[in-house]
Parts: sequence; structure tokens; C-alpha cells
Amino acid sequence: MQSIYILWLRQLKRYFRSKSRIVGTLGQPLLFLVALGFGLGPVFAKAGQGNYLEFIAPGIVSMSILFTAIFSGIEIIWDRQFGFLKETLVAPIARWQIMVGRTLGGATVAVFQGLIVFILSLFLGFKVETFALIPQMLIFMILIALLFTALGTAIASILEDMQGFQLIMNFLVMPLFFLSGALFPLQGVPGALQVVASVDPLSYGVDGLRGAITGVFHFGLSIDLLILSLTTTILIGIGTFLFSKIQI
Repeated sequence: MQSIYILWLRQLKRYFRSKSRIVGTLGQPLLFLVALGFGLGPVFAKAGQGNYLEFIAPGIVSMSILFTAIFSGIEIIWDRQFGFLKETLVAPIARWQIMVGRTLGGATVAVFQGLIVFILSLFLGFKVETFALIPQMLIFMILIALLFTALGTAIASILEDMQGFQLIMNFLVMPLFFLSGALFPLQGVPGALQVVASVDPLSYGVDGLRGAITGVFHFGLSIDLLILSLTTTILIGIGTFLFSKIQI
């Protein structure tokens, strides 16, 4: 357990040492909140859907967690190329402990990033239905962070260099985000899109976050928790297995 704690702490130190990284990762969420939240707000209101900023804010928080978590996992590729991973793997600790420590560290960073975006959305005019549901919101943020940090670790355990990074972004990460219902309601969309959204694990994270903050769910609280918990457990298992097979 001590080795897991050390690796978790190492991930946090790496993140907080880079102030430019903290500021840089806030640029895209803020752009989405301002440009879409205010730009499409009148159109959304005319369609009878209410305040678009209040709808989109949970989705943008989820996006921030998704990107930060994925990148935390993919940092393994950088560590492998510069030799840092080899130093970690030859240490006298089990590889599953290394994976768990890195995953917890990456997930903590992602949750912290999501909380910053959430606080910024409050300053932009987002209103929370009741702050009593904030602990429920945190549970969904943690599950999203763990899930996608583990996914990033699993992907990075297979890739040997960054050449496949754009492929991951274009054909995995961006579709996961755009098809999750983060930017548009899933009610009334074409059947094919409903099916795709229902197999997208981020859809349940977005729905859980939105429901926790606004009190309105699409899938339902129990379904969101069940799917996210199962998917997170499976991906942590897959990530641990693939990480244990890394050759140094």
C-alpha cells in the first residue's frame, strides 16, 4: 500500500509542478462553455429546452475529466520513451501496484481538473439545483476519472510510441465525448444514435453528473451507477493485465 501511495503522490507532484499545464487544460472547457453556452443559448431556449448553459455545464465538466484522465494514462508512452518507466518497472514492487498507483494519481488529477471547471461554470452563471447533491456529483466524477485513466493506461500499454496518438483522439476520445449527450439532449434523437449513446460509457457519466446537479436523469441514477461501476472495474482489470505485459 505504501508503494501505491508513493506512486499516487508522484502523479500529483508531476501535475502541480506544471502550472502551464493546469492553465492550458482549462482553455478548451472554457471555450466550450462560453462559445456554446452563450452562443447556442438563444437557439436552445427558443426550442423550449431552457437554459443551455445549465444543460451543457455537466457535459463540459465530464469532457475535462475525460481528456485529463486519458492523457494521464497515455503518459506511460512518454515515460517509456525517456526511460522513466523502466526505472519504475524494475523497482521491487508488483506491477499491479504500479498500475493502481498511477491510475489513482491520474484520476485524482482529473477530478481536480473537473472541479475547477465546475467552479468556473458557477461564475459564468450556472446554477446548482441543490448543493446537498454535491457528494453524489463527486462519486460520478471519480468513476469517470478512474474509468478513463484505466482506459488510457490500457491503450498506452499497447502503443510503443506517440504515432498512434492522433488515431486515438480522432476515433476514440472525440466520438466518446460528442456521442455522450454532453452537448445535446438524447431524448428524441434518431434510433441509431440512441444505440451508440447507450454503449458509450461516458453517456452514463454525463447523465449521472447532470442528474446530480440538476435533478434530471435520462437513464436513471441506478443505471448510471451500475454501468459506470461495472465498466470501471472491467477496464481497471484490463489495464492491469496489459500493463503487466509491458516489455522493458
